[in-house]
Amino acid sequence: QVQLVESGGGLVQPGGSLRLSCAASGIMFRINAMNWYRQAPEQQRERVASITSGGSTNYADSVKGRFTISRDNAKKTVYLQMNSLKAEDTAIYYCSADVRRTVRDQYDIRYWGQGTQVTVSS
Repeated sequence: QVQLVESGGGLVQPGGSLRLSCAASGIMFRINAMNWYRQAPEQQRERVASITSGGSTNYADSVKGRFTISRDNAKKTVYLQMNSLKAEDTAIYYCSADVRRTVRDQYDIRYWGQGTQVTVSS
C-alpha cells in the first residue's frame, strides 16, 4: 500500500511564506505526476500545481509567480514553496501522486495524502 504524508502547514501572516512537503512510502515501481490540490471551506477542491517525473511543471493561474512545485525523486517527495501568501490561499492542501505499482501495470493509480491546513491571517 502506498501512503502519502504531508507536512509544513500552519498559520502565517499575509505576505509570508510556507513550504509544504509530501513524502510517499510503500512498494511501487514508479511515481509519475505529483500534484498539490487545495480545498477551502464550502468550495470545491482545486488543483494548485503539478510536476511530472521529468520536472515539467504546471500551475493554477491564481498561484503563478508565487508558488513553486519541486520534487526529489530519490526521496519520493514533492514540495510546494508558497510565497507572498494571501488570505484567499487559506485552505486544506492535499498532495497526490500517480503511481505505477509494478512494472507490469499499464496504468497509474492516484493516491492522496490526508491534507495539511494552511491559514493566512493577521
